[in-house]
Amino acid sequence: MISTASAFLAAVNAYMAAHGLELAGALTAALGIWLTTRRLLICWPITLVSIFIYMVVFFHAGLFSDALLQVFFVVFTFYGWWHWWRGVREDGEVRIAALPLPNLYIALILGVAGSFALGTLAKRLHAALPYLDAMLMSYSLVATWWQARKHIANWWLWILVDAIYVGEYIYKDLWATAMLYAAFVPLAVLGLRDWRRAADSAKTGS
Repeated sequence: MISTASAFLAAVNAYMAAHGLELAGALTAALGIWLTTRRLLICWPITLVSIFIYMVVFFHAGLFSDALLQVFFVVFTFYGWWHWWRGVREDGEVRIAALPLPNLYIALILGVAGSFALGTLAKRLHAALPYLDAMLMSYSLVATWWQARKHIANWWLWILVDAIYVGEYIYKDLWATAMLYAAFVPLAVLGLRDWRRAADSAKTGS
């Protein structure tokens, strides 16, 4: 019994030594997403912590597009933080904003263009899964922009992107991150539900 317990503790210590930073990033990211579904302003600084952690994790895993994505996330996070704060200051709460159809088409087209451009660059840098990683990066930026602008469509896009990310991270043996992104899918569904309810309530004035 003692030897079994010792072996278990040794395995846990070994895992934490190898993946402790990844696990910390996963926990803070999950918390940030849940706070986002609740439209709470504190989601942005929590998300910022997870971004810096994953910047290191992805670089060491050779996922250079994902590492570069975190740099863009920093910019978008500060913008989203400021944009939501301004909304709270003016309206007393974070209000859902409609996404005009032309803006939807433009964002999706830019996502395609970014996928090819970033994929070509990542391939030259000998990154792992260059075009898949670049596509996910490109559309993650679109989803983050929509989230910062308070568009419900961000959750639809996150559901798709997160589901694909699960397979990629399993392939790269980032199991904590794969499980995190698997958890992101129902969280995105929850966010979609709650944001739609908030938008409907705003329309009816209730």
